[in-house]
Amino acid sequence: MTYLADANGYYGEFGGAFVPEILHRCVQELQSMYLEVLHSASFREDFDRLLRDYVGRPSPLYLAKRLSHRYGCKIYLKREDLNHTGAHKINNTVGQILLARRLRKRRIIAETGAGQHGVATATVCALMGMECVVYMGRTDVERQRVNVEKMKMLGARVVPVTSGNGTLKDATNEAIRDWCCHPSDTYYIIGSTVGPHPYPDLVARLQSVISEEIRKQLQEQEGRDHPDYLIACVGGGSNAAGTIYHYVDDPRVQIVLAEAGGKGVETGQTAATIALGRMGIIHGARTYVIQNEDGQIEEPYSISAGLDYPGIGPMHANLARQKRAIVLAVNDDEAIRAAYELTRLEGIIPALESAHALGALGKLRFKPEDVVVLTVSGRGDKDMETYLRFG
Repeated sequence: MTYLADANGYYGEFGGAFVPEILHRCVQELQSMYLEVLHSASFREDFDRLLRDYVGRPSPLYLAKRLSHRYGCKIYLKREDLNHTGAHKINNTVGQILLARRLRKRRIIAETGAGQHGVATATVCALMGMECVVYMGRTDVERQRVNVEKMKMLGARVVPVTSGNGTLKDATNEAIRDWCCHPSDTYYIIGSTVGPHPYPDLVARLQSVISEEIRKQLQEQEGRDHPDYLIACVGGGSNAAGTIYHYVDDPRVQIVLAEAGGKGVETGQTAATIALGRMGIIHGARTYVIQNEDGQIEEPYSISAGLDYPGIGPMHANLARQKRAIVLAVNDDEAIRAAYELTRLEGIIPALESAHALGALGKLRFKPEDVVVLTVSGRGDKDMETYLRFG
């Protein structure tokens, strides 16, 4: 048994590809060739070179001594915040832009919530000289102004989306509409492990460089290649997928996923999809979705723009269903407290998304000999106004 995707893009009963007929050819083309490209020597050479020389990998695995003392175990931080563009998102966009070039696409579209995926997409489009359009919810445009200006400076056209809550779900809806209108020349770089097959598997494979490095770095620092706990935040789930990829079938490792509790799971102002979601289809995949009795998608809420999503990647839905992962809802105030704690103890200001993973530490009980790896998925520059307002 494996918790990774099968040949049809299913994780147990989650996943698949549910797309309009106009996109069927695009998705089928991608399904038929993505593994061949990813396994090719030329792709690996280009991908590895850019990760090393452009992104700045490997990212450090840092032993956080003061944080470790606070929680009574040994905590390592996987520092994705130190990548070029300040988050894990660049790992995926570098890989997908190389894939888009091999498909001879000339126009790139993307969705973004916190703006990190939008910045990473705009960055690789500038690098490769390709047209870039980024869809971003109106609410997120307002709370992530710095990232919006970065995307524009990089040459991308940022399209504010006014439907719904003006957040990640709505940006994704508009990106899919664009793709339907321009299927022949456009490649959609999806930013997380969501969407129709092969995107969840494709993004997870590109992000798996994170767990590949963790294995090597733990071996060097601890004399063992696996931790006792892996902790990551989940919205769509790309940094979590990358963190756990090489460990997902290893029973020695306890996986902990921290989703956005918002103002409390019971308040209705939340993005805790695994806690509240029911089986449904969102953005081309079958997974858990926060929905009402009529099956209409409920508007999610989180203080974090990157976790403000009413679905969850099918990999993570299956991990929750099979009880392979512990899933914890971390509320806004808990995330803020955790961010300030890391900042004061270790001098690292995390992204609000990563702060949710840090907020999970206080909900777990560790033994002194436990080795914990927690992924800091991004840096907190983009969230300073929020920290100052609520901290």
